Amino acid sequence: MVKFLDLAAQYQTIKPEIDQAIKNVIEESAFIGGKYVAEFEQDFSKYVSTEYCIGVGNGTDALEIAIEALDMPKGSEIIVPANSFIASSEAVTRQGHKVIFADCDPESYVISIEDAQKRITPKTKAIIAVHLYGHPCDMDALKALADQHGLYIIEDCAQSHGAEYKGKRVGSIGDIASFSFYPGKNLGAYGDGGAITTNNAELAKKSRMIANHGRIAKYDHEFEGRNSRLDGLQAAILSVKLKHLPIWTQKRIVVADYYLENLKDIPQIILPFRQVWAKQVYHLFVIRVVERDELKAYLSEKGIQAGIHYPISLPKLKAYDYTNQGSEELFANISDTNLLSLPIGEHLTEQDLAQVVAAVKDYFA
Repeated sequence: MVKFLDLAAQYQTIKPEIDQAIKNVIEESAFIGGKYVAEFEQDFSKYVSTEYCIGVGNGTDALEIAIEALDMPKGSEIIVPANSFIASSEAVTRQGHKVIFADCDPESYVISIEDAQKRITPKTKAIIAVHLYGHPCDMDALKALADQHGLYIIEDCAQSHGAEYKGKRVGSIGDIASFSFYPGKNLGAYGDGGAITTNNAELAKKSRMIANHGRIAKYDHEFEGRNSRLDGLQAAILSVKLKHLPIWTQKRIVVADYYLENLKDIPQIILPFRQVWAKQVYHLFVIRVVERDELKAYLSEKGIQAGIHYPISLPKLKAYDYTNQGSEELFANISDTNLLSLPIGEHLTEQDLAQVVAAVKDYFA
């Protein structure tokens, strides 16, 4: 079996470090707040190259809190790429704003700057830049567009830990950013977890207060917030894994390069494109193929796990019928039936990769 993801195997490679970290938290009863959360926040802000990092309960909370901290007028329009996980859009509506879907670039799958520009109205207040599959958005073009119209840029970095745009880490370029540490992410906890990063002191303070019942000091609640905390166990685990992330990321890139080289001559497959200015960290390696479901079934017969991200574009979901964008001729609305994610991760061996490539070639032979 060639596994799509193998967290158990990853754990075995760092077991002594993880076990010691968990033991330390339990022995010190440092379950909520405390030094392990503070240490991770400091380490992760340094990794991302931001002044501030606020650990929260999960990636969706991180995005919702980031939007709330910007204090936009209720009913503001926020542009969201049409190809993403629903958290990118539901965070908008759950904060009382209106989702406007923009199409995606057909090569890198991130938000199309040209289409986003067409969606801007006087009510538009922000753009969510989802660095999808680990490929960064074109941040210079987005910033130019945002500056022209006075918009905020919110980076959704749930799939892009360590990705870089022209040498700058994602999560440090826009006004505020959200990260997810869901277990399957490139940097994943052993449960839910998330973080907000920013270089703006006021946004950092506001985000921390929102996540902690509207307070900084105990019982001194300046407004109503929520309870969204990264717990000590997850923080300690993430601190261990963060040290290994650069090596794991490089292995993902090696896997992607192998696929790009060995699948390039199959005309039925459209491979992902990596911009020259991008450090793509390959949370997912997504190919486009008309016979997607048939190929996925064939790979499964050969003992190879593949995935689909995402089978239905956001505008076509029942949750967004009211937008009337599901019938628009968007690349995202057409390509969702053709996207297939091949196994990727540091757990894959050369034999695994050869097996995947051979199976794909056999299918199209």
